[in-house]
Formats: sequence, C-alpha cells, structure tokens
Amino acid sequence: MSGTRPGRTLLRQEVVEGIKRYILDERLRPGDPLPTEPALCEALGASRSSVREAVKILAALDIVEVRHGHGTYVGRLSLSALVESLTFRGLLSPDDDFQVLADLVDVRELFERGMADRIISSLSTEQLDSLDGLVATMRTTGSGEGHGFVAADRAFHALLVAPVGNDLIGQLSMAFWDVYTIVAPHLDGFTHADETATVAAHQNIVDAARAGDVPAFLKALDEHYAPVRRRIAEARARGANQS
Repeated sequence: MSGTRPGRTLLRQEVVEGIKRYILDERLRPGDPLPTEPALCEALGASRSSVREAVKILAALDIVEVRHGHGTYVGRLSLSALVESLTFRGLLSPDDDFQVLADLVDVRELFERGMADRIISSLSTEQLDSLDGLVATMRTTGSGEGHGFVAADRAFHALLVAPVGNDLIGQLSMAFWDVYTIVAPHLDGFTHADETATVAAHQNIVDAARAGDVPAFLKALDEHYAPVRRRIAEARARGANQS
C-alpha cells in the first residue's frame, strides 16, 4: 500500500516470523497462551507497534487468537483464511467465471477417489449406519427445504473422510465444501431429477462402501459429481451466449 515504508514492512514480517518460530520452538498447541506483549517485544527486539501489527496479521490467519482482557493464544490453525479467499474469488465474477467451482469439484472428488480404499476399509458399521441416516435425511427433506438437505450433504462428506484420520484432508475437504456451498447458488437448474440422482448417488456410495466394492464406490462418486459438472458447463454456455 502507498505510504508504507519498505523498512517497516520488512520489520513487521520479521516479527510475524519471530512469533511463528516461538510457537514452533516452544511446541505450543492450539489454545496455549503466548507471552505478554512486553515479553514478546523484549524477546523479539521489536517495538510494541510492530508486535501489535504482527499479531493482527497472525490473527487474520487464525494462527493466533486475541482474547481481549485475557491475552493472546495460539489459534485454532483452521483454514478460514483459505475459505475467505476462495469464496471471494468465486463471488468476484460469478456471471462469467465458473472456473473456481470446477476446481473445487475436482479437488473434492480427488480427495474421495484417492482415498477410496482407505475410506472403505476404515468405515465402521456404526459409521455406515450414520451415513445411511444422513442419506435418509436428504431424501425426506429435499433440496427445496434448503438447510436440512445441505447440512446432511455436508455431514455426509465430513463423515466419509473422517475415519481415515487425516486431519488436514478433513479440514481441506470441509473448507472446499464451505466455499462451494457459498458460491454454488450462482448456478441455476438444480432440478428434481438432479436431487433424486444426488440422493441415489449418496446411497450408492454407502452401499458400495458397506460391500467393500471399490469400483462401485468410484462409480457412485462419478454419479454424484456429474450433475454438478453439468450445471457448471450449462452456466458457462449461458454466459458465452450472453456475451
């Protein structure tokens, strides 16, 4: 930004990196307290203004959490900054740029296809029963009800990858899902037939996992994501015709 001195920017970034190094060196975990502001200033050899600016940057990234009146703590280290960035990218030009949606669909499917063997071998009977219950919720609420259908769909995919035990994959999968649900309303044409096909595909995913049938599981994933890709292609075609 104009008016920001290069030296100040460099110093602020050095303080940011210094706080991150402190968290790593001290092996702090989410929720652990950081030193007080004066202590950080002394440890990093930085001014209070530089430390405050660095903390603001780290708070925006969810690396630290400022609890007013209590102090600064290690943050949840979530992917909220990634979600915000991708959401803005998708909303920036919804009428003529659906590439972000196509990318998100590819990534979500990549996770689930790439871990198909591990997902199937890791799901317990109780988890499979829970997945069946979520499909039943989708079937009874319908997409016209809105929140219930979407919430069940989201919970389904969260539970699907949860048994793998990879926290990063789980967070990324849900982050991309969150972005998709925000941006997707700019697509038109989720028909009753699409809804029926979506519910059936989810049921086929559960049935294939219960049977230990990897090829059927992958086929069901294809069936699940095909209507979304069709809607993206149709939206692109409409945009091209209007331009």
